[in-house]
Amino acid sequence: MKKFIEEFKTFISRGNVMDMAVGIIIGGAFTAIVNSFVNDIVNPLLGMVGGTDFSAYSVQLKGDATLNYGAFITAVVNFLIMALIVFLMVKALNGASSKLKKKKEEEPAAPTTRECPYCMSTISIKATKCPNCTSVIDIIEETK
Repeated sequence: MKKFIEEFKTFISRGNVMDMAVGIIIGGAFTAIVNSFVNDIVNPLLGMVGGTDFSAYSVQLKGDATLNYGAFITAVVNFLIMALIVFLMVKALNGASSKLKKKKEEEPAAPTTRECPYCMSTISIKATKCPNCTSVIDIIEETK
């Protein structure tokens, strides 16, 4: 049991678990925004077309029981809007990421070495004296 508790502590203290927890909390808050958008904006607009709000659709069953299929339709609309927004966000992030990658790939790396003009060996670009032939390398040659 002690080993199990230690493994659980290790699992909980990982960064991925904390990231996931933050994501779930933000997702819950985001769900409230989407629900408000659907209930306060989309449903009234759709209600203008259909003459009523989706959430008001229901069927009276036996006794006091009702089948609120309008609430289900509202939940489906909430899900579709949430999925669309998440899709657009992921698509935008992937596009930005690929543009950054292309930009990094296109930029040539700054040279870190150069050739000694006297002995033709490879030396550091910052060198002022060749370590192989001990020739003093002029700074003017660096710009050639």
